Amino acid sequence: MNAPVTRRNALLGITAAATSFAVPSILRAQSAGRIVVIGGGFGGAACARALKRAQAGLQVTLIEPNKTFTSCPFSNEVIAGLREIEAQQFGYDRLAAEGITVAAQAATAVDAQKRSVTAADGATFAYDRLVISPGIDFHFEALPGYDDAASEKIPHAWKAGVQTLLLRRQLEAMADGGTVAIAIPANPSRCPPAPYERASLIAHYLKTNKPRSKVLVLDAKDGFSQQRLFEKAWKELYGDMIERVALSQGGRVTSVDPATRTIITEFGNYTPDVANVIPPQRAGRIAAIAGATDATGWCPIDPVTFESKLVKNIHVIGDACLGGGIPKSASAASGQGKACAAAIVALLAGRAPEMPRLTGVCYNTVAPGYGFSLAGNYQPKGDIFAEVEGGATSPVDAPRELRAREATEAERWFQTITADTFG
Repeated sequence: MNAPVTRRNALLGITAAATSFAVPSILRAQSAGRIVVIGGGFGGAACARALKRAQAGLQVTLIEPNKTFTSCPFSNEVIAGLREIEAQQFGYDRLAAEGITVAAQAATAVDAQKRSVTAADGATFAYDRLVISPGIDFHFEALPGYDDAASEKIPHAWKAGVQTLLLRRQLEAMADGGTVAIAIPANPSRCPPAPYERASLIAHYLKTNKPRSKVLVLDAKDGFSQQRLFEKAWKELYGDMIERVALSQGGRVTSVDPATRTIITEFGNYTPDVANVIPPQRAGRIAAIAGATDATGWCPIDPVTFESKLVKNIHVIGDACLGGGIPKSASAASGQGKACAAAIVALLAGRAPEMPRLTGVCYNTVAPGYGFSLAGNYQPKGDIFAEVEGGATSPVDAPRELRAREATEAERWFQTITADTFG
């Protein structure tokens, strides 16, 4: 029987993939292969680093247009004024120092027949294996009235950076007594508990600075991850400051009027003082360009190797893939990146890849010094990842000492995963 996931070993789960897929030293001496990784987030950067460390002779190229990565985990604290954006930002110098070629360009085309990637500046990169880790893009067509232009007035803040700061400034400018509305999409979505963490931390900001204000959550779901933990914390910390309208109560947003900042639902319209609309999502655009997305907008994969079921020699990791029970989270992306790297090394050596076992952990902070978590183990089952025994979640009825300890563990987890990924 496998050991259960505890708070401590879940925190260390991001390194488990690396040790679980240890590469025999004989492989390090084999001839170089050409691996291109598109996307320098938690999945792509972890994969590139694991590939180079597993087999120094590999030619590993990371294609990422942004010279600085801005982390989504903990960005809700930036919105609430508890953290500065600089604490979220990481560069790629350590990866380059390890021998990874970092191309600061956007990937614009993939030729699966010729096995090459074209970048925005016209440069081409040949590959033996391609890893696509593009994160998410927004499915604007599913939400009439909302697009990139609308997000300049009604921020989504679902890609950390400029949008994070825009939402923070809007909260700071709002008068006391105002309403902040958060529109939450149906799953699949990046980090499903994160909108509720955002509602919590915005409520903390309002309670501290603008106590006559309220948070309105318009939700396209009836239930959500860790719901009992969130709702208990809301009642304990914020009283009736947070109001949630679930799907069955008419909470699903059907369209947006950015000119008037109006959010339209099936049962009524809302015009809050600050609107945060998180739109429906799909795999990052380059995945569709490569032919790796299906009708769902996401990427079906072989869960043992992460190879696309639609395009040979292309692997998809992180938020973009159809992972089944494994959540779309930084922890999951990091583990997938390392497991994918091990699979690629095995395939290049002509060996069958080992069965991956991934550990994912999700921390939520609902106020300073008040956190809780959910951890799980995942293995391939058929065409997807399924959760297996050994998971753990924070107890609903727990003393504040445990909540404080988990808030501290959340910060330690962030420091560990960012150092592990970016150096």
